[in-house]
Amino acid sequence: MKPKLYLEGPIPSYYVARPSRDIVVAAQQQQTRDWWDYRHGLFDIYVSEIVLEEIDEGEKAMARQRLDLVKPFPMLSITNDVVNLARALVDEGPLPKKAARDAAHIALAAVHKIDFLLTWNCRHIANPTMLRRIAFVCDRREVTAPVICTPHELLTDLIYEDEN
Repeated sequence: MKPKLYLEGPIPSYYVARPSRDIVVAAQQQQTRDWWDYRHGLFDIYVSEIVLEEIDEGEKAMARQRLDLVKPFPMLSITNDVVNLARALVDEGPLPKKAARDAAHIALAAVHKIDFLLTWNCRHIANPTMLRRIAFVCDRREVTAPVICTPHELLTDLIYEDEN
């Protein structure tokens, strides 16, 4: 059985984006493409209506490419448990009020028992200073927080393969 992975909005956005002139963003785009090309088949991937809303923004031609990319993946439903956990993630402090959408991504993955949440949102989601508090809020509601990571982290074995 493959591990389950929730694909947050920046992943399809970086995959289809024109190469950035910003060296950090360009590296993240390449790591996203590498993960997609070499690793995405190792997971059962899920998205949500929130992801579709995020990737439908901006230039229409690019939005269409992003939407086409995630079309094959099943949608996670936004249940009362998801709403309540998202609210708790904000009310109990790990995430600020302005990050309510980010809290919803985490709650969707946790409530639906998803193993990994893949993102480039390192401000509010893949932020090491918040991970323990996110896990604590999830634990108090008897759900397990997903492993929150970036494509780089899921490429680590590929990156260091030549050193063995």
